[in-house]
Amino acid sequence: MNIEDYCDYCLSLGPDVEEKLPFTSFHYASGVLVFYVCGHMFSFFDCDNYSVITLKCQPERIYELLEEYDCIGKPSNLSPKYWVGVDPQAAPDDLLKELTRNSYEIVKAKYMKNKK
Repeated sequence: MNIEDYCDYCLSLGPDVEEKLPFTSFHYASGVLVFYVCGHMFSFFDCDNYSVITLKCQPERIYELLEEYDCIGKPSNLSPKYWVGVDPQAAPDDLLKELTRNSYEIVKAKYMKNKK
């Protein structure tokens, strides 16, 4: 999936999704685009090197994904216990969409529960 289609997909997940470039003051991370729900990130990637999208995932599912798909690897700069890295060029679009929606729903559920 190309970068424009992926961004459009993330924004289509709900009216509560925001996109930001929060690391512009850091030279090596200035192009990192982050998608947020409830003020917390659920997806990010480097716009200058669109080779890994980092997504939140259920810990019990990560091993299975790593075993089943070559396009799934370690996340960028976050715990591999709760996050996965996905190669957007190699991943089937339906898998990337499902993992992105899953990440969005994990984060939204966690932080909506905290607001109640």
